[in-house]
Amino acid sequence: MKQLCLQRHEDREEKVNRFKVTRVSLLVQYEIILQALWLILPAYAANGCAVLVGGGLAIDFGKTWRDGKRILGDGKTWRGLFFGSLLGSIVGFSQATAAKYLTEHGLNMINLDYFEGYPLMIPIILSLCIGALLGDLIESFFKRRVGKERGEDWLLFDQLDFVAGALILALITSGLLQLTGVTNYNWFLKNFTLWHLLVILTVTPGIHILANTLHRRFKQKSF
Repeated sequence: MKQLCLQRHEDREEKVNRFKVTRVSLLVQYEIILQALWLILPAYAANGCAVLVGGGLAIDFGKTWRDGKRILGDGKTWRGLFFGSLLGSIVGFSQATAAKYLTEHGLNMINLDYFEGYPLMIPIILSLCIGALLGDLIESFFKRRVGKERGEDWLLFDQLDFVAGALILALITSGLLQLTGVTNYNWFLKNFTLWHLLVILTVTPGIHILANTLHRRFKQKSF
């Protein structure tokens, strides 16, 4: 009887331990997902705002490439580039302020990054926003070259172009800040782990497709 009770106790302990491990694992996954979305949010905002407020003078000034097709097309405008960068940066600066406040008051439970605070947050956030729009411009150039028209879907390229641009420019900017001695570490490598990158690359296509579907119900895409 004593051995049976001991066995039951051990079984309960094992179940409790498994539950604790599972709970911790879920919390870690939840934290990584939120951190990833938080870090890339300025790029999301820049790309989305460029679409919403775009229009006006085209970046390529209506000129064509050697193949006779537009360099970028009417959907890529100076207004979209400027206001997309501006509004995306405002979102990023607001995030930095909020995360800094939460950290200082012991409320930042999931370690949301505040982009190193002022003034380092300026080049970091700008690199995410401008990089996102440059990535979209580069993708648009090649999209025209392969014969895709404005608004025509180019699976994965359309969804990940701005993310790739944002990540690459942020990595370069972080490296330059470290190389010039402004920081003694690489902000990008400090914050973006492989898991964060996988989350971003996994969820972005779905978010982008949903956003574009909703937007096309009201207005033709214009940036």
